[in-house]
This record gives sequence, structure tokens and C-alpha cells, in this order.
Amino acid sequence: MKSQEHWDIEISARRRLLHVDFGALWRYRDLILMFAKRDFVAFYKQTILGPLWYLLQPLFMTIVFTVVFNNIASIPTDGTPPFLFYLTGLVPWQYFAACMTKTSDTFVANAGIFGKVYFPRLAVPVAVVITNMLAFIIQFMLVAAFLVIFAWRGATVEPNTWLLALPLLLVQMALLGLGMGTLLSSLTTRYRDLTFVVTFGTQLWMFATPVVYPLSQVPERWHWLLGLNPMTAVVEIFRKALLGAGTVNTGELATSVLVTILILFTGLTLFTRVERTSMDTV
Repeated sequence: MKSQEHWDIEISARRRLLHVDFGALWRYRDLILMFAKRDFVAFYKQTILGPLWYLLQPLFMTIVFTVVFNNIASIPTDGTPPFLFYLTGLVPWQYFAACMTKTSDTFVANAGIFGKVYFPRLAVPVAVVITNMLAFIIQFMLVAAFLVIFAWRGATVEPNTWLLALPLLLVQMALLGLGMGTLLSSLTTRYRDLTFVVTFGTQLWMFATPVVYPLSQVPERWHWLLGLNPMTAVVEIFRKALLGAGTVNTGELATSVLVTILILFTGLTLFTRVERTSMDTV
């Protein structure tokens, strides 16, 4: 009688265009959570204010944006309090930007550990997404607190049923950040110049997103171009849900979701192909 052998790892030829071993990610879930905890703690380790930096960063940026873009540049905010307008735009944007930038150097930053031990390489960017999701939740509580304060003072704040869409927006931002991050990390293993492009490219992307200006102030003929930016619909719906002000278009929302899926598919496809030879090029 032949003995039954159970293997932990099975190596086989990959024929499919996209091959993501979700089973392996689930088996290494403890490692992913350990990476997430490490990154979360490392952010404020040996700092005086500690986790308060998760709140101070969007708060300081919101104050600067309010002074520069509202008081000096006089950019309208669709009748909503300028402080809330910029805060509700910055918090979702910073979550996406953090997911993208911190996963864009996955192979380069983790070359040492990748060359010593096996585990699903995708575990690293997934852990980054989880870490930043925790930061987003903390910052969202800051947004909620200011919503209550401004509403108590009589400001125009009208939360509505679009709040039910916020969990879906969070998932979309996570997938978009993961897709862009894995795409960039795959390309930077061969083209190191992209590491310099990521920083200012992220800043340019922010100004192509209605973070510091409402979409209603953009001429109608350019809406289709901004609609190709998946974060446009996300930020507008985020504001619509919390403030009652924002331009929500079904076509732009559908385009946002489709572009997100396309970016995620492309990023994961390149990532799973590059991970096999990354140690030869890093």
C-alpha cells in the first residue's frame, strides 16, 4: 500500500496569466498580521507623541490647505466649511497614497529577507495595506469628531445614506493602492529611476484629484478626463456621504471601479511574474 504524503509546498509550472496563491496567503496570515503590527508600531517608535502623529499629520495639512487654498486662493468649497472640506478629502487620499508609496519598493526594501526565507511575497504589500487601514480608521474618528463639533456649532453638515458606501470605498482604495504599489514595485526592480518618480508623481496625482477643489469647479468638458482617475469618484462620494456636498455620477463611479480592477489585475500579474526572478535583478 502506498503511503500518503502531504506536502506543505507544491512547485509547478505557471501557465495562467494571473496566478495568485490565495491559499498560501491564508496559511501565512499570522506572518501578515505580524508584518502589519511591526509596521504600525515602527511608525511611532521612539517618538515623543507616539500614535498621535496619525492624527496630527492630517490635522496640520488641513490647516495649511485651509489657509492657502481657501483664505489666500479663495477656492470655493461647495458651501461647506473649508476645514471639513479639506479634511474629508485628505483622509481618503492619504490612505490610498500611503498604500501605493509604501508598497512601491517591496522587492528593493525587502531584498534581504526575500533572499533568506520563503513566504508569499505578496504578504508584504498586503500587510502594508492592513497597517494603513488601521491608520485610516484612527483618522476617520478624527473626521467624525470634527463633524460633531461643526454640526453642534450650526455648520452645514448633512450625513446621508451614502455612508453605507464608505466600507466599499475603503475596499476600493485598498485594492487600488495595492494594485498601483505592486505595479510600481515590479517595475522598480528593473527601472530604479521610478523610485524618484513615485514621490512627485503622487503629489501630481493629488492635484489631479478633487482634494483641494470641488469637482463642480472643473469645466464640464474636462470631467471625462478626471473621471479616468479612480480616486476622483472616491473622494467625491466620501464628501457626499459625510457633508452632503459632492458630485456623484454613475458613469464616473463605474469608470472608477473598472480602472481600479484593471490596475489591480495588471499589478498582481506583473508582481507574480517578477517575484520569481526578483533576487537576480535587485
